[in-house]
Amino acid sequence: MRKLRDEQKGLLFIILIVVILAAVSLFFHFSLRTDSVVESLRNDELVRTLFVVEDTDGSVLFSNVLLYYPGFSKGAVVSLPGNTGAIYQSLGRVDRLDKVYEETGIEGFRSEVENLLGIDIPFYVIFKVSDFTAFCDFMGGMRIFLPAPVDYEDDDGRRWLLPSGAVTLDGDKISSYLHYRLPDETDSDADDRYQNVMVALLEALHDNQFIFLKKGNFRKYSECFTVNLSEDDSRTLFSLICDIDTESIVRQTVTGSVRTVDGQLLLFPSNNGEFIKEALKQTVSLLISNDGTYTSRVYVLEIKNGTNIQGLARRTSAYYQNASYDVLGAVNADSADYEETVIIDHIGNETAARNVGELIHCTNIIQDTTEEDYSASEARVDFTIILGKDFNGRYVVNKSR
Repeated sequence: MRKLRDEQKGLLFIILIVVILAAVSLFFHFSLRTDSVVESLRNDELVRTLFVVEDTDGSVLFSNVLLYYPGFSKGAVVSLPGNTGAIYQSLGRVDRLDKVYEETGIEGFRSEVENLLGIDIPFYVIFKVSDFTAFCDFMGGMRIFLPAPVDYEDDDGRRWLLPSGAVTLDGDKISSYLHYRLPDETDSDADDRYQNVMVALLEALHDNQFIFLKKGNFRKYSECFTVNLSEDDSRTLFSLICDIDTESIVRQTVTGSVRTVDGQLLLFPSNNGEFIKEALKQTVSLLISNDGTYTSRVYVLEIKNGTNIQGLARRTSAYYQNASYDVLGAVNADSADYEETVIIDHIGNETAARNVGELIHCTNIIQDTTEEDYSASEARVDFTIILGKDFNGRYVVNKSR
C-alpha cells in the first residue's frame, strides 16, 4: 500500500507540474496577445476600423471604414456603397459588396473590403440597427444637417417626417433618416446620408467621451455593439477614437461607373479599383504628415481642359472630389493646345500644391504672381489645374521615357 501511495504522490506531482506549466503558458499567451493589441493601438500608428450597421433583416444597412491617426487626432471616413460591384473571391462571382456580408459574415466582408481599399483593417465594430438607435439615445441624440424638411409617405403607407436645419435627432428619428427614400433619390444620395450618420456618431462619441468611457458606463454601452477585442482593449480603441478632431474629418467614398449586371445596378470602382487605393494612400500620408497640411482645410480647385478630348476636366474633377478636394468648376481652358499639364498655385503653399499634383503624377507647378485681373472663379480657388496633352485621362505621362 505504501508503494502505491508513493506512486500516487509521484503521479500527482507530475500532474501538478503539467497543470502549472499549462497555466503559465496560457497566461503568457494571452498576456502577449493583449499586449500586442494594446501596443498596436497606442504606438501612434494609423488606427483602421470597419464600422457596420445591420438592418433588421441582418443585411448591411451601411458600412464605413475609419482611418484615424492619434498623433494629430485627424481622421478620414470612407463610405462603402453596398452596390459596389466586383468579382468577389469569397462569393466566386460578380455581385454587390453587401451580398458578401449576407453570405459570408463579417470576416469575409472585412477581407473583401481590405482588397477593395488596399489596406489592412484589424478592428471592426458591428451595430444592429435597433441597438444603434438605442446607442443614439444614450448619447443624447446625434446632430445632422437636413437642407430641407422631409414629409413623405411611401407606397407601404409609412410616413417619414423630419425637420430641416442643423438638428439633433433621437434614435427613432435617426432610424427614419437612415431608412426613408424619396422617389427622385439615388443610391449615392442614400450613401451620403449614411456617411452623415457615421460622422455624427464620431461627434457624439467625442462630445460624450467622459461619460461613455467611464468603466461602469462603458460596459453598459458596449452591449449595443460587437467588437473583435476584449472589453479592456475595446475601451482602449474607443478612448483613441473619442479624441478625433470632429471639425476636420475627411470624407471619402468609392466612386465609379454604374452598370447593369444580371439585373442589378452595380457601381464598379474607377480604374479597376486602383483610384480609391491611391486616393487612400494620399489621404493616409497627409493624415500623418507633420504639418497636417491636408486636414487643416479643404482646398478649392478649378480644373481646365487644355486639350480637345471632351469631358476630360469633368472626369478628372471626380477623381479630386473623391480625394476630398472641393472642385469649383470643370471648364475648358483658353486653348486646346496645351502640351503639358500644369498646376497653378494661387496661395503660395508648395506642400499642398505637391499633394494636389501627386494624385495625377504632375510635378509641373508654377506660382501665380498675378495680383490683379483675376477672374471671378480664380479669386475663389486655391489651385488651378490645366490638363495638357501629356495627361492620359488618369496620369501625366512623361513622353521622353
